[in-house]
Amino acid sequence: MTRLTRHLIHSLLILLIATPSLAAEPDFDDPVQLETFVDGVVKPLMKANNSPAGTVAIARGGELILAKGYGFEDIEQQVPVDPYETLFRPGSTSKLFTWVSVMQLVEQGKLDLDADVNTYLEEFQIADTFDEPVTLRHIMTHTPGFEDGGLGYLIVDDPDLIQPLSESMKRFQPERINPPGVQTAYSNYATALAGLIVEIVSGVPFNDYVQQNIFDPLGMTRSSFYEPLPADLEKHMAGSYKVELGAYVEKDFEIIANFGPAGAQSATSPDMVRFGQAILNGGELDGKRILKAETVEEMLTPNFSHDDRTTAMLLGFYETDYNGHRVVGHGGDTIYFHSYLGIDHEADLVFFVSFASGGGSPTRSAFAPALYNEFFPRNESPPVPPEDFLEHGGKYAGHYGFWRGNFSKIEKAFSLGSAIQVAPTEDNTLLVAFAGGAKQYVEVEKNLFRELDANISLVAGISPRLIAFQENEAGAITGFVFDGLPFMSARKLPSYETGNFNFALLGLSLLIFLGVVLRRWYQRREIALLYGPDRTAFNACFYTCLLYTSDAAD
Repeated sequence: MTRLTRHLIHSLLILLIATPSLAAEPDFDDPVQLETFVDGVVKPLMKANNSPAGTVAIARGGELILAKGYGFEDIEQQVPVDPYETLFRPGSTSKLFTWVSVMQLVEQGKLDLDADVNTYLEEFQIADTFDEPVTLRHIMTHTPGFEDGGLGYLIVDDPDLIQPLSESMKRFQPERINPPGVQTAYSNYATALAGLIVEIVSGVPFNDYVQQNIFDPLGMTRSSFYEPLPADLEKHMAGSYKVELGAYVEKDFEIIANFGPAGAQSATSPDMVRFGQAILNGGELDGKRILKAETVEEMLTPNFSHDDRTTAMLLGFYETDYNGHRVVGHGGDTIYFHSYLGIDHEADLVFFVSFASGGGSPTRSAFAPALYNEFFPRNESPPVPPEDFLEHGGKYAGHYGFWRGNFSKIEKAFSLGSAIQVAPTEDNTLLVAFAGGAKQYVEVEKNLFRELDANISLVAGISPRLIAFQENEAGAITGFVFDGLPFMSARKLPSYETGNFNFALLGLSLLIFLGVVLRRWYQRREIALLYGPDRTAFNACFYTCLLYTSDAAD
């Protein structure tokens, strides 16, 4: 099956499951109808995307109304997923436990969200690249200004490579590329740094702190940040599978301990929902309180947004708009697991999903939109393109890249082919091309665009309803932010940073390199006849040419 065919099948599936049923009025409180619907979403998507295992848990009105497993915990032994026993990897959804830990210490007066984080660090300091210091508020809104990185150290598979959290934070400190509070750029390093601060200030190792202050009070008996997992949990860990040559191949357990507070958790779906219920209830569950109600309210209040017309960063949590419902929560991805925790105060609803393997990503991304389109549909007419858009639409055209990226190391090469292309169309719309496809957007306000067709879903999992462009004082467009991804602002790329330019430069460099090498090969007899200074000069010229082509390729 070709990549294009898979994309078409996936888009068709999303269109089918995202269209509200005409046969009967959807009733979320009917357990049979709810389970039937969830099965109808999850099973075909897992099959189409080669996801071998999945779990779904939903609570409403203070009760767990659905907990279900799909596929196999262990494919070779044919052990099915048990939602109450089988552990998945929430990935970055784990960050929510780090943020709650921070706020517990804020309540105790031991941390100040607006103090320089260097105040709390003992073995090293964050570089003073800019006059403004990095604070915990910057970290919790993903605005500290760090570049991204992780190659070879964020996720490893050998327990012998685990080192103390303080050592990882000291060793892998990234460059600061923006003043804090200016641009959002998702940062695993910053989150792990917050976890280290929790460890330092509390005097308790981070994993122990979360166990004692969140997991134990909430009765989350099937959850852990420890890596490797304790034996009683490890035996029920869903396998890490990858499709190779048409078959599932099990890989090693992913170890994220060196950046543990950013994503090292393992948990069952009902455990994750218990945490969500505590947040929904203002910090309390079953008579056990992990935060004061006013602290939870502070955490769920918008703290940073590039545009007030789009969803915002809260304190650690972020907003997503599903058919007019404000859902707060967090997504998470490891190499082999893809998860999301959503908390909807209006609908008194908490849900958590996690799906395994690479195909888990589109399955995870499709779940919440399908759920809301079925049970909480939005009656909204498509936007009408303004007739004069082409008169000024050209200013939006160009290539854009996320601020979340690497700017100082070899990892910067990974972003060359990932630019988002934007161009106006003859239909007075704006075409936005992502890695997995393209969508048309219509200008609805100044620098604000809404998707033309909400039923078109992108395979990459990026399908924002709104795009808000950033404009400088001179009226030039400098970047944008997606609705639903407030932690990932993008910048407009200069031509020399676009993939086309760099690939062309790389091709030219290779041609020069091959030309120099071939010339030396064909002139080898003449070179052999050279003596003394003449031969030395020729060799110096040859290696200078090689060095030039190498620099050009960088």
